Amino acid sequence: MTVDYAAGEHTAGLWGRVRPIIDEIERLPFLERLATGTLDIRTFTHYILQDGLYLNGYARAMSLLAGRTRNRNDSRFWASSAATVITEEEEMQQALLGDERLAAARAELLAGQDEPTPSPTTLGYVSFLVAGAATDSYGVGVAGVIPCFWVYAHMGKVLVDRAGELSPDHPYKTWIETYDSAEFDTATRHAVAVLEELFEHATPTETERMTTAFTRSCVYELHFWAAAHAQQGWDIGQFDRSEVTSLGNGVTSSV
Repeated sequence: MTVDYAAGEHTAGLWGRVRPIIDEIERLPFLERLATGTLDIRTFTHYILQDGLYLNGYARAMSLLAGRTRNRNDSRFWASSAATVITEEEEMQQALLGDERLAAARAELLAGQDEPTPSPTTLGYVSFLVAGAATDSYGVGVAGVIPCFWVYAHMGKVLVDRAGELSPDHPYKTWIETYDSAEFDTATRHAVAVLEELFEHATPTETERMTTAFTRSCVYELHFWAAAHAQQGWDIGQFDRSEVTSLGNGVTSSV
């Protein structure tokens, strides 16, 4: 089962435009194996560590948006969403990392470091979002942060469909259920509704720039999961040519 989160003709058209990117995301081996519970624990742990770094930056971007809008309801929503990221999702991640298998993988991955180092993709995505929220127009900043809501809500439904009834011993049950919940659906619908209203009042130039920001964030979502599967780091010899090509396959145009 998939859900239509579009709030009107503008966001419906936007989702249709990025559908090829979403299709690429749905085909990622990382997510296929996550659904079946066969994803390597070390790979998932690498993802969780990078996602923790990403979420700190994502919360910062939403906090910036809360301070830029004159709409009090929007401001409350962005501030509340930033707080939720900092508390609820980080608590979920800490609970996951408390599992002895993930804890062992974390110790191995960090190799004596206190904190993980952001991968090139993590650093790029966070920098893009924070820069947009801080220095671009409010509409462009909002368009940049929406895909994290929308893509995760969509993939939560896709993963549950693939996994079927999640057994208590499914290793990634907690993570999957976080993004297939009524609470997350409500937050996603609210975020998309904010974007729809901004599109309704945007000039053609602003519409184009918002569309570009949204599309680029969707590509970052694709690359974030692909990079996690590859356990991407800063070693320049990490990828062979086929791996580099596959990361961008089919999504390099119009962004």
